[in-house]
Amino acid sequence: MRRFYHQAAVGEAGEGFQVLLDGRPVRTPAKAPMVLPSRPLTEAIAGEWAAQGDTIRPGTMPLMALSSTALDITAKQPELVVEQVAAYAGTDLLCYRVEHPPELSAREAQLWQPLLDWAALRYDAALHVVVGIMPREQPEGACRALAAAVATYDIWRLTALQTATTGSGSLVIGLALLEGRVDAALAFEASQLHESYQIERWGEDHEATHRREALRADLADIRRFVDLIGAGAGGVQG
Repeated sequence: MRRFYHQAAVGEAGEGFQVLLDGRPVRTPAKAPMVLPSRPLTEAIAGEWAAQGDTIRPGTMPLMALSSTALDITAKQPELVVEQVAAYAGTDLLCYRVEHPPELSAREAQLWQPLLDWAALRYDAALHVVVGIMPREQPEGACRALAAAVATYDIWRLTALQTATTGSGSLVIGLALLEGRVDAALAFEASQLHESYQIERWGEDHEATHRREALRADLADIRRFVDLIGAGAGGVQG
């Protein structure tokens, strides 16, 4: 799409905020009003619009994309999104370990186990760890506790959590990122532990590099999105 505006600014919209392009409010791809929960987030999205050149490139507007997903998808079916995200507790990446090589097993224990211990204390959700890739049923109480935690998020944070969880393959990593237990760099390191180990041994191909860099950027954008929402997101649910 060719750029069709000159200026991007911020305006108020009831209890929320909106991006204005030459004075006209931005809408989501589904044409819903884009009322945002905080001024800092709105200013950042306005910055994404202002930074576009002659051609608008949606891939360079991650905050706009997350906000659109929250309003067009999450807000319309929050219970389903909660269910989908909570289901990751049953197959969380951090629960499946290797026995060999010992070096990789040690790295798993060093990086992954503290996150599982944190989840057990934070949510009263102790997940079982198994060696191998065969699925093991997790304690019902732990899964219920994690599902209850997911259900407390508003549409903005729930969208961020879904993106982090699906990208990393771990609900625990997603929750740790949103709760500030880990930063984006550590979330990436934990989610890519096996891949990084294989790269050390065998090198990395172009396609794998592209996927990893996309995930690294996504996790950083998610953390920034949550930080920009700040404490003001509770009043705007979409």
